[in-house]
This record gives sequence, structure tokens and C-alpha cells, in this order.
Amino acid sequence: MNASLFTNSLINESSPYLLQHAHNPVNWQPWSPLIFQKAVEQDKPILLSIGYAACHWCHVMERESFESVTVAEYMNAHFVNVKVDREERPDIDHIYMDALQAMTGSGGWPLNIFLLPDGKPFYGGTYFPPKAMPQRASWMDVLKGVHDAYTSNKEKLVEQAVSLTKHLVQANINALNNINADDLGAPIATIEEVGLIAQRILQVADIEWGGFGQAPKFPQTFTIQMLLRNYQLNKDEASLWQALNSLDKMMQGGIFDHLGGGFSRYSTDTQWQAPHFEKMLYDNALLLTVIAEAYQITKLEKYKLVIDKTIHFLEAELSNGEGAFFAALDADSEGVEGKFYTWSFDEIKSLIDPEIFESFCNYYQVIPEGNWEHTNILWTQQKIEDANTKQFIEAREILFKERATRIRPSLDHKIILAWNNLMVIALCKSFAALGMEAYRQQAINTMNWIEEHLYNTVGGHFYHTNTNGIKKSFAFLDDYATLIQAYIQLQEITGDAQYLLKAKQWTEYVQVNFKDEEGVFFYYTGSYQQDVIVRKKENYDGAQPSGNSMMCYALFYLGTVFGNSEWIEQSERMLRSMRKQLLQYPSSFGYWGHCFLVHAVGFIELVAIGKNVQKDIPEVAKLFLPHKILLFLPNIVPTISIISDKQGVDNQYFVCKNSTCSAPTTNLSNFLALI
Repeated sequence: MNASLFTNSLINESSPYLLQHAHNPVNWQPWSPLIFQKAVEQDKPILLSIGYAACHWCHVMERESFESVTVAEYMNAHFVNVKVDREERPDIDHIYMDALQAMTGSGGWPLNIFLLPDGKPFYGGTYFPPKAMPQRASWMDVLKGVHDAYTSNKEKLVEQAVSLTKHLVQANINALNNINADDLGAPIATIEEVGLIAQRILQVADIEWGGFGQAPKFPQTFTIQMLLRNYQLNKDEASLWQALNSLDKMMQGGIFDHLGGGFSRYSTDTQWQAPHFEKMLYDNALLLTVIAEAYQITKLEKYKLVIDKTIHFLEAELSNGEGAFFAALDADSEGVEGKFYTWSFDEIKSLIDPEIFESFCNYYQVIPEGNWEHTNILWTQQKIEDANTKQFIEAREILFKERATRIRPSLDHKIILAWNNLMVIALCKSFAALGMEAYRQQAINTMNWIEEHLYNTVGGHFYHTNTNGIKKSFAFLDDYATLIQAYIQLQEITGDAQYLLKAKQWTEYVQVNFKDEEGVFFYYTGSYQQDVIVRKKENYDGAQPSGNSMMCYALFYLGTVFGNSEWIEQSERMLRSMRKQLLQYPSSFGYWGHCFLVHAVGFIELVAIGKNVQKDIPEVAKLFLPHKILLFLPNIVPTISIISDKQGVDNQYFVCKNSTCSAPTTNLSNFLALI
């Protein structure tokens, strides 16, 4: 279809996903108060369609249905059609995904959901084909069925929508009110229970192929980190083995790009061979973080190789060149999923040295008929370090250069605050593990860009996204929680106390604008945001950590640093509410597990004061101590209670716990021995 024949209201948007639909014959509109006004005036239901730029099935449904003039004419006649980029407005996506899961028991994208003119949902689904399939109605059948129900049986739909919305509100309240009176006197967390969490994780572990559960397989980085923490705390070899096995299998699999570096979002099969090829910034940031921890424990070269290669990919393909990182690369190119990344047997044969062709094909599982859908994905079942020979490196470079001549997957050039914060954390962790100064500097540069380009100096708040200089959406809880964590990590690797003071400042902001009426948990949206039907409180750690789990950790950490007992008590109340869910379903609450561990063992405070102590940070940061607070500062900062009384000679080192410190030493070696 000639795209120029049609243009709708999305043409004025900045989101790459919305712009993908700007030339559909469907009269799409962006989310705004006007859609509700129009729906009331025209007495039409709202069709809300949510997706994202790198979503394969979103593209498929667009080609099959939203580019059809016949379908578009029906949609335009009977619905107010609204498109939302879930990455630009995750708050809207969370609400209506919950509604869909309540209705159908499942979810996914594209998310197509029908709303009353006041925004209450009454029916929905994900991908609908152009023609009916077994157990899946056609899109036109769905549209006609909804239209008929709305015109002939509206009262029933209103009843359903009101009931469903009440359920969403009540579920939101119930999910985070789980404190049993009998539990109040019991410990919040114990070392033994950390071991229990790990054992329950191991019960669903795939021992052969790594990871957890069956296909499709997601990285589940927090779950892997929890196993590493249990190994560090309880010396459980099974936890370490499964954590490293999971990372190794992902690094060997097709989910890792063996030519260009970086990881795809998930694997469609058990053995990590065939990825869903979209590459997301947040996945790579989270994987960098856990691989850095694996390197801290093992010092194995393969983890360094993958860290370096992944950061190189991010800087080469997702960097804006000024410090920030774009959101994602599409799964598709030329309308075909994975076409950019896959190879025919003959292509490889024509390109690389004949002397190593056979061994290269054996290593990367390349076969004449193709190892996936008549083509080849490079993956291996051998050690990743075995491919680090001069000949294999040269062969990969040849294929990489050839791949660069292909039509590239599209780039989603949104810059998302939370994802860039996660990247700052990943760079801090990578510096801590490897001591590479470039990674520390990149972390600083990224934060500088965030502060300059995502902050509203007039309103005193952050924005969620910046796309081509256009800032959109008030920042959400995830944005602020990751920002606070990024500041904490930056202080630990730089010894710059200003980062800690900023973490404190934004924690205070979250307390004022996001805290719930009970004074325990936090809403996903700020009190000043008025365009959603429910203020949700997220607690589930999915592909990304929940804002509440990150705030639970931050409140305990910063409460300890600044001597704020109210923050420590709030963290305790949050964790006590989550205890039962965490202990029963630890794979769904992985980041809560991190908070659980530090409550079980307490923080160990590694403190040094003196004009020369910052140079010692790399030597201490390389240690795997997930329950540490690292403060190597040139001067006393009066508001930081841990160090406010550390007067005396220059360059003093202390190990502190539970408000008690060791005798100071002026020798780094003695200090390390104390740890």
C-alpha cells in the first residue's frame, strides 16, 4: 500500500512506534483527554491498541489488519481508535494488561482492548488474525461482535466494565496488604530463609540448559543474582553452579549475538538457540550486571569477554553519541524476523577461510539445510572461550562486515529514563568487576546526560522519555527508583558524596509524591498525574525490577547511610508485607530477594576517609559483597551519619556493622584482611 495515501493524527508524535502507524488508514489518535470527550460525544467505545516499536506481532497485525482499507473503514465508523506506545506510557499498559489478564488469564502484545467512553475496560485480546483460526477469532469478527454488543446490550457492558474496574482497584489494594498479625513479632528475614528461597528457585531450574522453566525462556537476571547471593552467604555450590550454567548457556546460545555482541530479549526454545531477535537496552543492562557479579566471584575470562562485547554493542548500536542510550533494535528487517542476523550455509562458505570453514560450522552449529527455519543462527554448545582464537576472531569480523551491508532492523530511538538508569548501574557494576576506567567514565557521562536532558528545571521533576529532544510523560516510580539506585552505585565507584545526596533528595521526592495512604508502598504514578483510571502499585519483578522492590532496598540503604530510622522502618514494613509471596514464589519476586538478603544479614559498611582513599576504590569494589555499603570519601560529610564522627588522621579505613566500627587502620591491606 502507498503509505502517502493516508495520514492520521500520529504523524505529530515523537514515538517511533506511533509513527510506524501514522500512515495507516485507521484514524489512530494518541492518548489524551480528548479521546474520552470524543467517545462520549459520538457514543462510541474506545479501541485501545498498545504495542512497541520492536514488537514482531505488532508489525504482523499492522500489515494484516491496520493497513487494510476495509478494516480501517469499519474501525473508523464504529470506534475511537487510540494507539499507545507501552514504553512511552507503561502506566497505561500496566492497567489494561491487568484488565486483560483478569478477563482471559493471559496477556501479551499487541494489546487490543475495548473501553467504555470513560476509560473502563470491558473486552480485549492480543493478536487477532485477519481470518479466524482455531481458538482465535478474526479481527473483523471481534470488531463486529463488540460493535453489536455496544449498540444492543450496552447496559451489560457497563456492568461488566464497572465490575472489572472495581476488581482492578481491589486487587491493587489486596496485593500489598499481606502482613499477618502473627508475623509482627517474627524476624523479617533470616539467613536460613535466604537458603530456602534459593532451594525453591532450584526446584524450577533447567539443569541441562540453564535458566528456569520451559520455553519461552527469559534471562531472569534477578533470580540468577539471588542464587549468587545464596552462594556467597551460605556457600551453596548448587546455587553457584545453576547461576553460572544459566549464564553460560545464554552466552553460548543464539540469544547472544556472537558477531556483534548483545543479547536478544528471550529465547523461543529451551536451549536458548532461537531468540526473539529484538534487542532491548534494559535486558542488556540487567545481564551486564549479573555477568559482572559472576566475574567478581569466578574471575573467569569468558565473563569479561561477554561484558566487553556487550558494552561495545551498546556503544556502537544503541548510543546517541552524547552519553545516553536508545531503547531497542527491532526483531524484524525487510519484514522478516531475524533476517539481519541469520546465515545460509553457502553464504558462510563463500566468505570465510576454507581452512577453518568446517571447524567454524561445527562450533556454531551451521548446517546446509539450516538449523532454524531453513537458515542458520550462530550458536554453540562448546565453551565460549574456545572461539577466541585468531582465526575465529577474523572469521567473525568478516561475517560482521558482510552483515553490516544488509538492511538493518529499525532503531527505536526513544531515550527512556529508567532504562538509562539501569545502564548506569550496569556500567558501574562492570567497572567494579573489571576496573576498566572507560566504563566508570561512561556511567558518569550517561548520568550527566540524564540530568541535562530528562530533567524539568521549572517543574522540578524528571521526564520518562526524550525522543529527538521532545520530552514526554512525568517520570514514573520505576524511573525514580532506578535513578536512586544509579546514584548509589555511582557514589560507590567514584567516592563522590554528591551522588548520595542526590539519591537522598529524590527519595524524599518519591516519599512526597508517590507514597500510598498507608505510608508503606508507592504508587506507580505521581499524585499530580490525573489521566489514568487506577493508580497502580506494582510489586512483581518481571522483565525489570518493580519500583517498590527497588525502593525497599534504597530506603534500607539510605536509611542506614543517613541515620534515618523512619526509612529503615518503612523498608521493614514493605518487606514484611511481601514475605509470604517472596518465600512462596521467589522467581517472581527476585529483586525483593535482594532486599530480603540485606535485611537478613545487615549491611557491612566499608568506610574510608582521606584525600587519597578514592584511588583505592577499584581494589575494594572488585570484591563480591552484595550486602555492602562502600563509602570512600575525601572529606567528612556531616549529614552522612556513618562517617560524621570519623575524625582524626588522614586516610583512615573502617569496617562497620550495626552501628559498630572496627578500630581504624591506615593500611589498605589490613583493611582488606578485616573484610
